[in-house]
Amino acid sequence: MFSWGEDSQQGFRLKDGSNTSTGDGVNFLKLGHHIRDLSAGHRVLAFISSKGEAFIIRTNESKDGSRVRGKRKLVKCKEKIQAVSCADNVVTLLSETGKVLCVDTTHTYIPKPLDVLCNKVVSQVACGNQHSIALTKDGQVYTWGQNSRGQLGNRTPGASSLQHLQSLSVMPLVQIAAGGEQSFALSVSGGVFGWGRNDCGQLGLRDTTDRDIPTPVYGLNMKKTVYMSCGEDHTAVLTKDGAVFTFGSGRYGQLGHNSFSDELRPRLVAELWGAKVTEIACGRHHTLVMTDSKRIYSFGRGEQGQLGHGEESHPSVPLRVQLPLDTTNGLTVRNIFAGANCSFATCTSAQEGSNSDSVRYATQHPVDDMFDKWVSQGGKLQGKIHRMFSSASCMNQIFLNQSKDKHFQTSPKYSGLNFSLVQSAFEKLPKKGNVLEEVEAAVLHLLSTLDPSPAGVEGLRLFLLLPELLHVIQRHNLQQTSTKLAEALAAATQRLSDESRQVIANWWSSLSTSTRVRHVKVWKQALSVMCYSCTSGVRNMLLVLKYMYGANNMIARRQRIPEKTFGLEINQIFLEKDLQIWRSMSKIKPLIFCDFPYVMDLKSKKMAFDTHAVWTQREHLLVMDSSLHYFELRLKRASFWEDTFKQLAAAHHTAFKKPLVVYFDEDPKISLVNHKDLFHHLFHEMVSVKSGMFMFNETLAWFPSNATEEDKTNFFLFGVLCGLALYNQSIIHLPFPLALFKKLLDIEPTLEDMMEFSPSVGKSLQETLNYKDEDLKDLDFLINWDGSEVDLDPPNPEKPLTCQNKKEFVDAYVNYAFNASVDGVFQEFKRGFFQVCDQDLVKLFRPEELRQVLVGQDVYDWAKLKQNTVWDPRISHHTRQMFWEVFDELTEEQRKDFLWFLTGFRRVPILGMDQVQMDVQIPQIQSAKHYDQHFPESLTCHSILYLPLYSSKEIMRERLTEALITERGFQM
Repeated sequence: MFSWGEDSQQGFRLKDGSNTSTGDGVNFLKLGHHIRDLSAGHRVLAFISSKGEAFIIRTNESKDGSRVRGKRKLVKCKEKIQAVSCADNVVTLLSETGKVLCVDTTHTYIPKPLDVLCNKVVSQVACGNQHSIALTKDGQVYTWGQNSRGQLGNRTPGASSLQHLQSLSVMPLVQIAAGGEQSFALSVSGGVFGWGRNDCGQLGLRDTTDRDIPTPVYGLNMKKTVYMSCGEDHTAVLTKDGAVFTFGSGRYGQLGHNSFSDELRPRLVAELWGAKVTEIACGRHHTLVMTDSKRIYSFGRGEQGQLGHGEESHPSVPLRVQLPLDTTNGLTVRNIFAGANCSFATCTSAQEGSNSDSVRYATQHPVDDMFDKWVSQGGKLQGKIHRMFSSASCMNQIFLNQSKDKHFQTSPKYSGLNFSLVQSAFEKLPKKGNVLEEVEAAVLHLLSTLDPSPAGVEGLRLFLLLPELLHVIQRHNLQQTSTKLAEALAAATQRLSDESRQVIANWWSSLSTSTRVRHVKVWKQALSVMCYSCTSGVRNMLLVLKYMYGANNMIARRQRIPEKTFGLEINQIFLEKDLQIWRSMSKIKPLIFCDFPYVMDLKSKKMAFDTHAVWTQREHLLVMDSSLHYFELRLKRASFWEDTFKQLAAAHHTAFKKPLVVYFDEDPKISLVNHKDLFHHLFHEMVSVKSGMFMFNETLAWFPSNATEEDKTNFFLFGVLCGLALYNQSIIHLPFPLALFKKLLDIEPTLEDMMEFSPSVGKSLQETLNYKDEDLKDLDFLINWDGSEVDLDPPNPEKPLTCQNKKEFVDAYVNYAFNASVDGVFQEFKRGFFQVCDQDLVKLFRPEELRQVLVGQDVYDWAKLKQNTVWDPRISHHTRQMFWEVFDELTEEQRKDFLWFLTGFRRVPILGMDQVQMDVQIPQIQSAKHYDQHFPESLTCHSILYLPLYSSKEIMRERLTEALITERGFQM
């Protein structure tokens, strides 16, 4: 071993003396054994031999202030020791079995177990001047000792008892370090966390404020930090690429930056550029580094010779230590150690081989091999399985993407995980025995103890991993899937901060489309089992889906998973129960409807809306003191439009909630479905160029920009009619762009909506965004809309259109067209619409869904209509076959007319032809011989077709096609 600095030769029991071959104060000590670990504080030095024996050498101070090392003393211990760390007077030993032993050198050299850690398996210990840190095998950090500057990592000043650092409990830690009164922890992906004294910037946090809880050192993010070392008030870190960063006090040049200034943030030691450093060690006020060529450099305080430069100076740049012997004489430097005012380098001979070399930073074990071993040995390794899956720190580090060190790039935008490794590893779990059950039990235990406030983002990887485990559990559980793990994971997610959930959302957004879809399905499957009661577990799962839905919407449109992926068909009993609760609580937001509409599929949304409408109508039927239980419209076919608007204007808004009944031409026969005829003809009349109510761009309509106050009343009534149609489950002709339905749902229209309404204008605006300055010459903020010239920026007339304000111009154009120019008209329309429909329930729908619910779809599955048809048993097979032959011979337009004749709608309901079930019955006719003289009839509210038993196919075709003439039934 080489030794230099304060009393460098004293205290060791040397073999054949000591040889000094340089005049720089570096001594070669022949010890007769190898040193496994060494630590030197201000008053005490301790080292561990390769045999696991611990030795202590105390430094004694005389009355004149001189310091001399005493004799080496063996620590009598039954266990082998693997590591040592020294404080001012206390030596902390770590046995090979993970026990912590303390030796108070001021009283005795007898080691005493640290009782508070007796049940913990410790892997590392580190000591500051008056405090100590321990890292356990399962990744937990414990501190004890003096807490004058927050060095114990808690918010209790003066606390000296054992402290468990909860905020680090989920972090995948690989190293701890302690300085004078500062402490550090290092994560597997290079995350550095510091706490304690910071008056010189020794925490690297860009200030001089002490920290009493572990705080991320953001200046070291993505630097690939693999090792840390602390001095009295400075810190050094080593990266995997061999770079060294230092920060803190530079009073003695110990930072190596060719200055004596403090550094408040990590700064690269540029003078070491080009040399790959493999080890670092900080003394009290000096720093050592060793390169891959086994050269040692030092900088900082050197008055005790601790720099090995042969002079009492304070060099502030790295200078090489001249060792008495080098590798050419058969010795290779193995490790370096820095004490308070001394330095050491252990060495081995070439004959002992390279196996003597040590790498101090942690390396990753192959995950695939580990899982294969578990699965093959089954129950024999249950204890190891439980330890791993019940440790958050372990779970957060075993699936890292180590390809090209990508896990070192971990950030709020990147998780550092190898997801293909995650999926392949979890897939191996269920293959044998009860391994999967053991894993699930361990994870449940883990989630029950999880800290909700991890110190860094690496502690959140678990929340990306466990949905994959849930997927495997659900797929291999042949009976009813257990929801315990899903509930526990959802609850743990809900306990996280908004910032942590945002990190998880960012990570989730970067996963492959198939993985994101699988995660959504995992939560939907868990919900499908639980959606029978309004429990906190259900709510937490819904919130998880809410976060995923929000994250999905932040992804570029082409990379999003379809919104319908989130939709779940809610059990009808549960849906109605929740709706009843909502209605009974004066419509305070319910569990699902207002908070989680995205988790409801379209069928569930429509069921909720229609059920509420039916219940509301029944309530009006049961009001005994009401003079009219129905909302009646008595119209003449010749003036049905004018009559409708006049009677709507005269009605009280509460009447709109009643069941709608329409009488035509004083017909005494009441039909609850005549409103379908009204809506069909009325909307085709109103929403047409002939009516003059709207402006048109080819086939699509929009509100006029020049409406009068009198017109606004008509648009209010138009809104009432649209609301009545939705409320009474009628499909209407409403050829408006999606912008209309967005505005009803308080969603701002965009350029995409302009492209739908007016492709030419939309294309022109998109081209404007792509223009360069030279393309925008002689253009201004003037546009022509609805036949009028409009200045989009009235306070600045003749404002030129430039490359700098082109987006402002496009946004102003879209805003004027869809908002500003029609604000008064649209607000009246919206007011009328929501006087009929409940706004909270309408907002269940997305804009696309609301449009389709109102106007239907043009996807006609005639085979499905045939499949769903129910026939009167009295109708013969021959007649049935004859009918379908006639139907197949109809043109496509005639088939659509038949759908309108049967249901009152010419378009298909949004849920498809499955919603249309034709019931074919025989009409009541006095004599069978008169069947050929009658036309088919229909009862549209029940999709009943009354089909006479015609004598021939020709007569059936003639009568049916005549009945389908669109104006015939309404005008006659």
